[in-house]
Amino acid sequence: MIGFYDYTVLLTYISLACSVFGMTQAIDGRFRTAIVCLALSGLCDMFDGKIARTKKNRTKDEKLFGIQIDSLCDVVCFGVFPAMICYLLGVRGIVGGCVIGYYCICSVIRLGFFNVLETNRQQEEEGANKYYRGLPITTMAIVLPLVFLLNFCISENIFRWILLATLLIVGTLFIVNFRLKKPSNRLIALLVLLVGTAVVVILLFSRYRIIRIPVIEKPLIEEASAGNGQAY
Repeated sequence: MIGFYDYTVLLTYISLACSVFGMTQAIDGRFRTAIVCLALSGLCDMFDGKIARTKKNRTKDEKLFGIQIDSLCDVVCFGVFPAMICYLLGVRGIVGGCVIGYYCICSVIRLGFFNVLETNRQQEEEGANKYYRGLPITTMAIVLPLVFLLNFCISENIFRWILLATLLIVGTLFIVNFRLKKPSNRLIALLVLLVGTAVVVILLFSRYRIIRIPVIEKPLIEEASAGNGQAY
C-alpha cells in the first residue's frame, strides 16, 4: 500500500475522523456533538507533532509525508468543518457565502505557505519550529467553541453576525504576516482546560437547533408544455 503507516500519523487520522463525524452531526442539527468533535480534533492536532518527533529515525520521505498529511487533514478539520458549522447556524446569503468562501481560501493559503516553509526548514534544521507565521489554523478549534457560548445570552440574529465576523477576522489573521511564539506546555494545558469547560457547558445547557428553511428550487431545464411543441 502507498503511504506510511506508523504511530506518528495516528493522531492526525483520528482528528480527521472526528471532524468528518462532526460534519454528519452538524448536518442533522446536533451542534453540541459537532462542537465536541471540533474540540477533539484540535486536541489531537496539538499533540500530533510532538508524538511524531519522538520517532528519531524518520526518513526524509516520512517527514515530508507527515507535513503534507497534516495540512490536508487540517483543511478539512479547521477549514471546511468550522465553515460548515457556521453555515448551518445561519451564516448564509450573499454576504455569508462570500465570507465562508473567503475563510476557506485563507485556510488553504495559510496551510500551503506552511508546507513550503516547513519543508525548507526541515532540510536545514531538526526539531520543532518555535514560531508560527500567521495565526495557526487550529485556533478555530479554540475560538468557535468559545463563541458558541454566546448563544446563551444574545439573540439568534446577533449570534449569526458574530459568527460571520469570527470567520472574517480569524480567516484574515491566517494570512497576515506576523510571528507568533508557540505556546508553552503550561499555556496549552490552560487552553485545553478553557475549551474543555466551554464544551461541558455546551453539552449540559445548549439547546440550539437548526432552523430549517424550505427552499423550492426550479429545475434548470423545464419541459415545454404540449402547446409549445416537444422539448429537446
